[in-house]
Amino acid sequence: MRRTRTVVVWLVVIFLIYAVVTSPDRSADIVEALWDVITTAFERIVDLVAGLFD
Repeated sequence: MRRTRTVVVWLVVIFLIYAVVTSPDRSADIVEALWDVITTAFERIVDLVAGLFD
């Protein structure tokens, strides 16, 4: 099981490197979109907690 997980992790890493090398602009767009989703989610959670304490 551990060996399978290691192989899968390496395959994912290799794929990510390949994706960045072949299309860096698209990769940057994806990272930016993911960052926007994370920051928006964090802001919503902060708003929710602040609303609970009001």
